[in-house]
Formats: sequence, structure tokens, C-alpha cells
Amino acid sequence: MKKFLEEFRAFALRGNVMDMAVGVIIGGAFSGIVTSLTDNFINPVLNMCTGHESYTLQDAAGFVSAFLTSVVNFIIMAFILFCLMKLVNKAAGIGKKKEAPKAPAVKICPFCKSEIPLEATRCGHCTSQLEEAEAASV
Repeated sequence: MKKFLEEFRAFALRGNVMDMAVGVIIGGAFSGIVTSLTDNFINPVLNMCTGHESYTLQDAAGFVSAFLTSVVNFIIMAFILFCLMKLVNKAAGIGKKKEAPKAPAVKICPFCKSEIPLEATRCGHCTSQLEEAEAASV
């Protein structure tokens, strides 16, 4: 059972699964903005142009306030999702061990400035003889 839970955790915290989840949630929140835009701006304008319905200034203020409410809801949802993703990413990184930086495997030739193996006593590019002091210092 423990192995099953570890595999599920690895699957759920994989990058593409989390990206898809974020996309679905943001897409749902954005659909609220599109619906509000349609219901509060496009439909009233079309109704006025066709003479189907007339609106007052108070109705227009209500439409604008409803649209702004949906935009604010989207921004709040995106901010909360951002905070949750930061928390999940931080929690996923806790179990990982930090690797120690590896020692360099190459050095720079003092004559031609090309990379050569650390153990080399002669440069393979310019064939310069490297002194032991140079090899130890670089």
C-alpha cells in the first residue's frame, strides 16, 4: 500500500498533471468572465440595436458592476491558485536531496584558452607543455 501511495504522489505531482489541473481551473474561472461579458455587455447592446428592449443608466451601472465582479473573482481565483502551486512545489521539493557541486573535470589551457582534461600535462589543441605549477593552480 505504501508503494501505491508513493506512485500516486509521484503521478499527481508530476509537472504535466499539475499544469493540466491549473489549466482546467483557470479555464473555468475565465469562462465566468466571458459569460459576464456576453450577458452584461453584448446582449444588452444587441437588444438596444434591434429595439427589443431599452435600458436605463441604472441598468448599465448594474451591468458594469456585474462584469467587474466577475473579473475580480477571476483575479482572486488566479492568486489563490498561484499560492497553492507555490506551496505544492515547495512541499514536493522538501524530500529531494540537494546534490553537491561536482569538481571540474577540465581546466583551461593558459596559452590557447581551450578546455583540456584536468590530468593533462600537454594541451591537445596547441601542444603547449603545461608546467606542474600551472596544472595545480588551474
